[in-house]
Amino acid sequence: MTRLKRGYLTQNCRKDFRVFASTFLGFTSTKQLTQKKKKALVYAHNNKILKRRDFRCLWITRINAVTRNNSSYNLFMHNMHKKRLLINRKICAQIALSNKKYFYILLNEITN
Repeated sequence: MTRLKRGYLTQNCRKDFRVFASTFLGFTSTKQLTQKKKKALVYAHNNKILKRRDFRCLWITRINAVTRNNSSYNLFMHNMHKKRLLINRKICAQIALSNKKYFYILLNEITN
């Protein structure tokens, strides 16, 4: 049986793994590096989802803090959808922080 030498494709693949996993200490075999790379990518994907969730909670609490004087956050969002205003929570939170007068005008327009 002839010996099959894996050419440049496998070497490039292993080099890519080593570049990606250069900060992983103590792992020398390709199998361990591939497992670590898969696990790292799974954690990165899950943390993206958690980050989105945390920011959405932050935006909701900021809007709720400003709207608490006049009405509740629930009524504010319900009235926005009823008036068909398409302003997302991120923009509402930025308006509530930076320009409270404009946000109160928006709040009065929605509730009336």
